[in-house]
Amino acid sequence: MRRTLLALVSATMLAVAMVAPTTAITGNYVEDFDHPFVGLIAFYSDSEGTDDGFIHRCTGSLVDDGTPADGSRVVVTAGHCTDDGTGDAVAVSARIWFRQDAGTRYDGTRDPLTGYPDQCIDDPAVALDACATAHEMYNYGFDNFAGFPNHRDVGVVILDSPVVLPEYATITTAGAITSNKRVDLTVSGYGITDGHAASDPTVSFRERLMAVTSLITTTNNNTASFNLATQPNGGRRGGTCSGDSGGPVFYPASSNTIVAVTSFGIINPNDCHGHDYSYRLDRQEVIDWIDEVAGDHWDQ
Repeated sequence: MRRTLLALVSATMLAVAMVAPTTAITGNYVEDFDHPFVGLIAFYSDSEGTDDGFIHRCTGSLVDDGTPADGSRVVVTAGHCTDDGTGDAVAVSARIWFRQDAGTRYDGTRDPLTGYPDQCIDDPAVALDACATAHEMYNYGFDNFAGFPNHRDVGVVILDSPVVLPEYATITTAGAITSNKRVDLTVSGYGITDGHAASDPTVSFRERLMAVTSLITTTNNNTASFNLATQPNGGRRGGTCSGDSGGPVFYPASSNTIVAVTSFGIINPNDCHGHDYSYRLDRQEVIDWIDEVAGDHWDQ
């Protein structure tokens, strides 16, 4: 979900229409069957995860806990995703679907195959891929972009039970991005596509898509080494939009290694054309925080 931040525009004197959390893959995107560990994650204000308690939906990645055969319980996403909307607390519960087309049959009530947005269908004859619930989550300190550009936009969700997948994401090492050299990155997420605005936060493309983008800079006023700025999206250029928040940014582009999570965008008011920004995980203090909150569930 994107939240408009006009105050941030004023404070940084950006000549753009909107700055907002990136809440979908745009431009030169393809269906993403390469990253089965990237899931569509919904957050709720109640412990049962009901439709009435739905807050917003994002993208998250199941990361390797060191014993992949036993599955993993640790999902990395954005801090504004685990945030309950108040800026000072996390959501009560969450639910994540790892199916590529997790919500494409959503008709305003429920996807009959997966149960999105408020149920995990556990009939193996119907639900072909994993779905899991969570009641433990953490926010690195995201508070409605306070402290920007170090707005601490990282979140961790601990699943109630392990999910076994054929492969998992890994967290990068510190200092993976060392310069402003224009390198390729891959982004993945369940957000809306170019030109498909969504006024209802439950409505978006709800399908895992991926695109290749490229690094622009790490050193302008909006990055200051805390964020990665990537190419303006739109047209045939790959980028992110509403619903991709918390989704992985892979570097190298062909790897499963997450160097950042999709955070916010500087966009035109009626579409997702504009620069994308992702919050960097390749900083030792961030890696240490993930290790701390994941506890025994993950050992980087």
